[in-house]
Amino acid sequence: MTGLLRLTWVQPEDLVGHELRQAEQDGRDATAVRDRWLAAGGMLAPPRAGASPAPRPELRTLAEALLDELALLPSPLADDEPTDWPSIVAACPDWPASQPRGPASPPSGSAPRPAGPAFPPSGSAPHPADSATHPAGPSARGTDGPTSAGAARTAVNEHALHAAWLGRAVGCLLGKPVEKLPLHAIRAIGRATGNWPLTTWFTARGLPAELAAAHPWNRRSAATSLAENIDGMPEDDDLNHPLLALVLLRRHGRAFTTAQLGTLWLDELPAGRTFTAERVAYRNLLSGIEPPLTATFRNPFREWIGAAIRADAHGWTNPGDPAAAAEQVYRDAVLTHTANGVYSAMFVAAAIAAAAGGTADVHEAIATGLTVVPPRSRLAHAVRFGVRAARAEADFDRAVDLVHAAYGSYHWVHALPNAALLAAALTHADGDFTGSVCRAVSGGLDTDSNGATAGSLTGLLTGHPDRLPHRWTAPLKNRLSTSVPGFDGIGFDTLARLTLKEALRP
Repeated sequence: MTGLLRLTWVQPEDLVGHELRQAEQDGRDATAVRDRWLAAGGMLAPPRAGASPAPRPELRTLAEALLDELALLPSPLADDEPTDWPSIVAACPDWPASQPRGPASPPSGSAPRPAGPAFPPSGSAPHPADSATHPAGPSARGTDGPTSAGAARTAVNEHALHAAWLGRAVGCLLGKPVEKLPLHAIRAIGRATGNWPLTTWFTARGLPAELAAAHPWNRRSAATSLAENIDGMPEDDDLNHPLLALVLLRRHGRAFTTAQLGTLWLDELPAGRTFTAERVAYRNLLSGIEPPLTATFRNPFREWIGAAIRADAHGWTNPGDPAAAAEQVYRDAVLTHTANGVYSAMFVAAAIAAAAGGTADVHEAIATGLTVVPPRSRLAHAVRFGVRAARAEADFDRAVDLVHAAYGSYHWVHALPNAALLAAALTHADGDFTGSVCRAVSGGLDTDSNGATAGSLTGLLTGHPDRLPHRWTAPLKNRLSTSVPGFDGIGFDTLARLTLKEALRP
């Protein structure tokens, strides 16, 4: 035996530090617990990693007790950030009207509300695309694809879904090699290789050796995601989870339950392909804990980004019906997340559903996404902050700096900073595909997840895969690698056909 197994994201002695940080952000007074933990030799959460630098199994019993004690501390934000469905709907005054389709209906207590944007549409207030000082030209705005979402509005169809799947893959792949790198490192790499503002794939060619040593690529991704190495779409949880959502819908239809999703994971998703809240929930399922307790039991990652990366398929399959998309993804999200972690998924699903309806541009999609988020929640504030930052700054790097300054205390995988950055990227790029994915990735944080969501929504808005720049789609070779059984090597065109069947299912 050469050492102890280091299993990230689930070992109790590593979770306490993360839960202490979550408590501080929730406004819960965890001072006494923190002092006891530190006095016993425990460590606070590492700034970027999932495990502390050194194993401390002798602290495990204490860690488990403290995690349970922290769970009992009340949050002063609970009234503004509920997790139960009736309270979420009741908190949203502009909840969109449900469409009369599909056998699944919202849970009891969720009466539909009149539609209405959560902030003025882009035409009623200045934003960068309308500013005379906004930089022009492909190098500044990435306009080698369609420059306006409105120009390519189309109701969802196989072509639009094909573009959405491709867009998700492109954005994810673009962000993979720099995932986990701090913002200053991403900028330094881009500038050193003549790729800043970001307009194309990252490359190691021409990267100075000292910079490569100081800021190494994501070790699991560089071999498959740098420009010189791309050969199809490699496996990633940002593609695995939308695929699993599609499998879920094919097996159980729109009326699936959260427990059925948990069963599907145990049947089809390798535990090692889960991370953060998903890995904790997987552990909880194996321990016999039933949903929705799977999301709360010793799970300090319950408000991180994981549920949002599972949202796209729920939006794609509810075109023009953001209320149904939000309710559908809610049943998915509560397996692993609470409050802002759930809202981030609902926001994405509703925005994509609005875009899939064929009448919304990117700004209207964002506004629609906000209608299903409690307006006094931190997630709603984060999205609105991102939109304001993008509208205030012609230089997107300055908008990113505003986001990092406001949300720098949160972990880079937390839902709040990533929602702010995603909203800023989508707003600033004004619907342009290249501009959206490059801005989402260039802002740091969860680079592959934000790039994937930005690519999905703006790819969908183009309406056709041929409207995506060839340099993005050609290296994918219409091939997705995945550990989801029966789907390894599947083409994005096939995924589009399967998705359309679910979108058209009564």
